[in-house]
Amino acid sequence: MKPLAMSVKIRILHCIETIASGGVEQVRLTLVRGIPKDRFEHKIICTWKGGPIAEALEAEGVELIPVGSFKHPLQWSKHKQVLKVVREFKPHIIHGAIFEGMSMAAIGGKLGKVPITILEETSFPQSRSQKAIYLQQLFVKVADKVIGIAPTVISYLIDQVKIPQSKLRLINNGVNSPREVSPNELEELRLKLGIKNEDLIIGSAGRFYNEVKRFTDILEALNQLPIFNIKFLLLGQGPDRDLILRKAKELGLEKQLILPGYQTDTAPFYELMDMFCIASAHEGFGLVAAEAMLHGLPVIATKVGGLQDIVLDQETGYLVPPLSPESLAEKIQILIEQPELRQEMGERGKKRALEHFSAERYCREVENLYLELLERKGIIKKGIENRE
Repeated sequence: MKPLAMSVKIRILHCIETIASGGVEQVRLTLVRGIPKDRFEHKIICTWKGGPIAEALEAEGVELIPVGSFKHPLQWSKHKQVLKVVREFKPHIIHGAIFEGMSMAAIGGKLGKVPITILEETSFPQSRSQKAIYLQQLFVKVADKVIGIAPTVISYLIDQVKIPQSKLRLINNGVNSPREVSPNELEELRLKLGIKNEDLIIGSAGRFYNEVKRFTDILEALNQLPIFNIKFLLLGQGPDRDLILRKAKELGLEKQLILPGYQTDTAPFYELMDMFCIASAHEGFGLVAAEAMLHGLPVIATKVGGLQDIVLDQETGYLVPPLSPESLAEKIQILIEQPELRQEMGERGKKRALEHFSAERYCREVENLYLELLERKGIIKKGIENRE
């Protein structure tokens, strides 16, 4: 294949599941914004699109192509739609994330003769069936590289899926550095949310799927604390909002629960928080934990998936067993009683997040992987420097 001229853009076709308000689509937005627009062109195939992240991607000039939900990973009618996009767009790289996205990228890449196929495991599966693992092994056979978004995910891919290390690449997810928030802006938000200066704010964020995110466990933990001035500031939206409200009322905490909804600009909300809790039953990475650390917050997180790679127990916060409100309550109590410890853990967490979980590092590592594979296939000339 004749190498591309520098004036020709490298075409990337991303394949993911829904574009709503989750971490996977947020990371795609970060990538689109973070690698050179004069060198890369993106399209995204998804099962469904909607909400602020979809709007932001389209504002960046990215075409989003929904194909509808899959009944099963090998549904041919869906793969025909993917193949049509592949033949029209002629991508140099097809990059699939989440199980449906990996199936689209593997099958569309193989049948469409895309030069480079990258698959990305974004979860730490607790109960993936042997059939699904077998399918993933088949998908991996056609991939040039498989990205794992955290060390625990890499371990899963080696131990369970039996992927050789030579085919794997660890690239930790990344989040953007927070913007500066003025004192006036912070005071206006405090008044709007009904937060008093003496209130102690425990924060969390995520999609309201309580079976996974377990926000009700945080409410149950707060119910065990004999402190009247605690407020629980919970950012996000989702189908279990009413369930969370009902639990708060059941526990008599409805006046302490603050639900501002999904926020595109989270910086002032994080600035109001004194600590951050993430109580997930399982988690691939846990972007919000890294985001909270960038704001200098100590993080109490469940010891699951990528969270145990982000939070250093007793250094940047605490790791606790999942489904254990009692353990959450114990660590929250410690941080309430020791404001100096909150500050120390927050400072160490911010330093760690800047070093390991920044958007700049993430984009640089993905771009370097793209360039490495493009050079290997002769699509670009050797000697184009990777970004340092």
